[in-house]
Amino acid sequence: MNAPARRRRSSGRVTLADVAREAGVSPITASRALRGERGVGPELVDKVRAAVERLGYVPDPAARALASSRSTQVAVLVPLLSNALFVDLLEAVHRVLFPAGYQALIGVTHYNPDEEEQLLRSYLAHRPAGLLVTGFDRTETARQLIQSSGLPCVHLMETTDAAGVYCVGFSQVEAGAALTRHLLARGRRRIAFVAAQLDPRTMQRAEGYRRALREAGCYDAKLELLSPERSSIALGARLLTELLATRDGIDAVFFCNDDLAQGGLLAAQRLGIRVPTDLAVAGFNDLAGSDQMVPPLTTVRTPRSEVGEAGARMLLQLMRGEQPRPSCVRLPYEVVVRQST
Repeated sequence: MNAPARRRRSSGRVTLADVAREAGVSPITASRALRGERGVGPELVDKVRAAVERLGYVPDPAARALASSRSTQVAVLVPLLSNALFVDLLEAVHRVLFPAGYQALIGVTHYNPDEEEQLLRSYLAHRPAGLLVTGFDRTETARQLIQSSGLPCVHLMETTDAAGVYCVGFSQVEAGAALTRHLLARGRRRIAFVAAQLDPRTMQRAEGYRRALREAGCYDAKLELLSPERSSIALGARLLTELLATRDGIDAVFFCNDDLAQGGLLAAQRLGIRVPTDLAVAGFNDLAGSDQMVPPLTTVRTPRSEVGEAGARMLLQLMRGEQPRPSCVRLPYEVVVRQST
């Protein structure tokens, strides 16, 4: 009964050598059996698998990567897991990578470039096969880490035509302008922009909002309310209350994210404000529940699942030594018009 424990290395982890001894084969044969190579007979495969079950052996991906010069891990860095947008993106990445034999090593940056830099240092030490990163806002050191690693890298959610950069996303600026033009087309002229988090993509939506209003000749910088706090329903309710108490004549509000807009709709109900008669309300990202609000929320449906899937497929091509064409994929968004505007 003590033999398996005695054979383990000092860390207590069961090794491939332990499995080989238990099965009565060489470590090379055990490795080939677990990889499913054709040269290993079915009897030996059964013996090795039985040894794996008895010992509770779990393969070490880092050791396997060193032995084969091929990792099965892909580092995926996203800003938050509390935001459904990035959960949808990660689900799509997993659906593509897992059947191809890769696992996602997920890192959460919390919109902090310094934290992203630390994650990159840590994850690159694991020698992943590739990288999926969010956007382009990072420290110069992080950029150098990615470049010097020599690993295939695909940027998600934003796009650029810069040479040698692989990316999948959509134009946040154009989407922000399109939603603002919808509000203008509904006859609204005093359109406020309410935002939280203030990450680069949020500020790109703000730029689209400004561009559309300047084209219409009715931009007023005083109608912007920007908070560095994390986006939430509760914050949206508070910001709408503050907005209406400090700005006059507002007839529409463009919230930078749906959770803020959902909170704004709830606050409007408590304040006795009729939506959309007194105030039009619009959001961004078409998150779960937006179509069930009272009234249902007008928003921008963003292609986050499509971004995750296309980005993962592009990375697979790069990891196989193929050249993706095009190197920059721009996906469509949709202004979803509902009763709140």
